[in-house]
Amino acid sequence: MYTKMVQVLWGCFFLWNLNIASSKIIYPGIKARVTQRALDYGVQAGMGTIEQMIMEKSIPDLKGSESLEFLKVDYVNYNFSNIKIKAFSLPNTSLAFVPGEGVKVLTNHGMANISTDWEVRSPFFQDAGGADLFLSGAFFTGILILTRNKFGHPIILLQDCRTQVSHAQVSFSGELSVLYNSFAEPMEKPILKNLNEMLCPMITGEVEELNVNLSMLEVLTKINNYTVLDYSLIDSPEITENYIDLDLKGTFYPLDNLADPPFSADPFMLPERSDSMLYIGISEYFFKSASFAHFSAGAFNVTLSTKEISNHFLQNSQGLGNVLSRIAEIYILSQPFMVRIMATQPPVISLRPGNFTLDIPASIVMLTQSENSTAETIVSMDFVASTSVGLVILGQRLICSLSLNRFRLSLPESNRSNIEVLRFENILSSILHFGVLPLANAKLQQGFPLPNPYKISLINSDIEVLEGFLLISTDLKYGENSVQQPSAPGWEGLNLMHKYWSGKLAP
Repeated sequence: MYTKMVQVLWGCFFLWNLNIASSKIIYPGIKARVTQRALDYGVQAGMGTIEQMIMEKSIPDLKGSESLEFLKVDYVNYNFSNIKIKAFSLPNTSLAFVPGEGVKVLTNHGMANISTDWEVRSPFFQDAGGADLFLSGAFFTGILILTRNKFGHPIILLQDCRTQVSHAQVSFSGELSVLYNSFAEPMEKPILKNLNEMLCPMITGEVEELNVNLSMLEVLTKINNYTVLDYSLIDSPEITENYIDLDLKGTFYPLDNLADPPFSADPFMLPERSDSMLYIGISEYFFKSASFAHFSAGAFNVTLSTKEISNHFLQNSQGLGNVLSRIAEIYILSQPFMVRIMATQPPVISLRPGNFTLDIPASIVMLTQSENSTAETIVSMDFVASTSVGLVILGQRLICSLSLNRFRLSLPESNRSNIEVLRFENILSSILHFGVLPLANAKLQQGFPLPNPYKISLINSDIEVLEGFLLISTDLKYGENSVQQPSAPGWEGLNLMHKYWSGKLAP
């Protein structure tokens, strides 16, 4: 009996631990996939920049001591200083994924022209001057391991570094250059030996310097005056034979509260595609956290004055006439008129194949306020506005826009017979359609920043709405002027969706 009880207790303990472990799994709000096409383009577009960066790097002095047997000299101490790379080329370079490890870098037949000052000392003589050094047959291979630190910054480690420079040719200059060039060949071997010993430590140092810069990346980005967005890596990248997947947290927070929202992300998988250089999956959780954070920060509360409403109606009337006059048919308004709209819950996000909708549960209050008096409520009621979300990429941002699909008042059945209240359904729908949504779209024009590597812009971009997430397929373009800023044309001209501004008013 005792043995059985112990087994039961251990079984319960195991299940409890299993439940705790599974409850701690964190799924990403954003997935980014880099394909082999991106690596190939990176080699093509980036080698010129890399070669230029290498030419600008300072190289430590080459020092050593060698015996010159053919001159019967026991030793000669030499020092090559002020080393400058005048030309550098890596004509055969490739990048390839190593499943489960990292990205393999391979380069062959590299060459360089180097100028340097030299100094030699021996028991019998000493001298100094200048020289040119031509290096050829340079070879490098290594695996870049991609991981993350505890703050979610990307970290790069260099593994299996191997370098070899096959040939070095020294050409001395100066008054005695003919003499020195006659025994330059024996000096080339120690130069190669010292240089080959230095290369991997130098490359490792460059990677460490890169990690210092990566550690300063802003993974928490301010989006607007209400929210910030967490772009941190939640785990180490996953590497397959054809791509690398990066899992980003993709969570919005109110500016003054970085506590996680009361819901978690669901897992989602990017489709197996390789036609584009980069795929970005933005989950429903990303938009739900944006909705919750903006709601918590009070971003969905708006008050419109008579003048603001009139301006929007005049600009967007489309033959509907003056809606305010329709309100005046019900209430004679001798005082200034205001509409106050407040979200009662976070807007509900839904991503289904080909369909991105946003349902906004809110309350609306119509009121007047004369001078030196408190506001007087005309009518107050709850409603749900169902909107379609249009999407476009401008520069490095995902821009959203809203159009009204339908509008439903939430009224007790006893009130539905009141013709005056029923007429408000059309009126309020007009106010939302031509007053509130243009204001909301103006704010949404700021957009959501997409992952934005240095000097790289997104081109040939396509957006699809799939089950539970948004998929962006895009190519990349590198260059000094590649990063574009979102422009600010009229929303109607963007043609963000096929039925933009065509939503019908509620009957």
